[in-house]
Amino acid sequence: MQPFVHHVLAFAVFAVGIFCSPNAAAKDPARFDFQPAPRLIADQPLAITLAGLPARVEVRVRAERVIHSALLGNERRRFRSEAWYVSDAQGRIDLATALPRRGSYSGADLRGLFWSMQPTSEALQVQDKTGMVRLQAFDGATLLAEARLDIAPLANAIQSEPVPEFPGAVLIKPKGARSKLPVLIMLGGAEGGTGAAREHGPRLAALGYAVFGFPYVSPAAEPNGAREVPALPADFAMIEVRQLNAVRDWLRRRADLDPSRIGLFGASKGAEFALLAASHLDWIKAVVAITPSDVVWEGFGWHTEPGASASFALDGKPLAFVPYKGFVEEFMRFGSGQPVHLRRPHDQGRAAHPLAAVRARIPVERFKGALLLLAGQDDQMWNSAAMAHNIAERRSEAGLATELLVYSDAGHYLIGDGWSPTGHYNAGLKQSGGTPEGNARAQIDARPKIVAFLQRAL
Repeated sequence: MQPFVHHVLAFAVFAVGIFCSPNAAAKDPARFDFQPAPRLIADQPLAITLAGLPARVEVRVRAERVIHSALLGNERRRFRSEAWYVSDAQGRIDLATALPRRGSYSGADLRGLFWSMQPTSEALQVQDKTGMVRLQAFDGATLLAEARLDIAPLANAIQSEPVPEFPGAVLIKPKGARSKLPVLIMLGGAEGGTGAAREHGPRLAALGYAVFGFPYVSPAAEPNGAREVPALPADFAMIEVRQLNAVRDWLRRRADLDPSRIGLFGASKGAEFALLAASHLDWIKAVVAITPSDVVWEGFGWHTEPGASASFALDGKPLAFVPYKGFVEEFMRFGSGQPVHLRRPHDQGRAAHPLAAVRARIPVERFKGALLLLAGQDDQMWNSAAMAHNIAERRSEAGLATELLVYSDAGHYLIGDGWSPTGHYNAGLKQSGGTPEGNARAQIDARPKIVAFLQRAL
């Protein structure tokens, strides 16, 4: 009988454990779920949910990330956002469909917590790394769940190599490519240096392109200050358009690249450069011009006399240009703490010199290849929307097709995909235009259209 009694007692203890133990009866702990994985891989879908919550409870979700920001003193800063949501009947919050009750953004938006982040003044710790987002869920002050999302996981998908023949240049390719790759020559804006290729090149390379990051100017933040690439021009003046022929010749010597499929990817002054090059060089097949100009503008820099030269040159000779009006005065507003709108000296210069604007027009009708233009209606750096329309109209008159995207609530910065903060674009004195949401929405809409354009064109 003794073994039987032991079995009965064991069963009783087991039953009590099932029906009475708090641990056994409790739900799984709250957690963040990522599908397919907690990594943001270039242009692949991502789902983020918070599960394991009680039904119909309010939860505060915080997101934070350390970013190296060129717009905020070219330094690393911590960015943060948060929003309050209510879990559904299954105890879940799907960030793609959940409507925040309040917080950093409004409306259902998977990327809302990401683009709505604002910079903080908190000191950084040694362990803080760029490229990683920390997500936390709170019930009041109680931490319910925590997870990390790798926002820049492309190190294992791409490879980069310096190109010593061109100061600061880099070639970025997808790893393991077996066929000749189409090429995108990336041209940054007035900020100069290598930032454009470092920030945007890897995402494009992961899509199957060889990205040739071509810095062509490297200004200093102050007169005679340190410069990232000292071998490059210090001022944005007399930039030779035909120097891209040397890049083309270098690309031709590479067995892994296809010189018959070369496109230009430029933003702001880089778009001005790209359109000039496409209008004068016959080997360019496609151009993506983001917040472009339809004319050549005056050159500028610490060592360039105002009104003395053009931004660009052809065969060593300055191109006709539109002078600024009030350029120095606009920059002097920095000293008085007033917002700086560089669009003003551009608009005032064009209005004051209408004949110069005619002579300085970029002959975009000469370019017979594929062209995609993106612009922001509220661009406060220059009137890219009006200038993009001028470009499209001129090409239409010549019987050439142009794809044009203009975003009403966006400003000057349209390269992105909505996963990076946009709230600091106008945080400093220099205003770039658009609202945080408008800029993010424009980037989210434009990204797949840029990808589709490149697939068709190259």
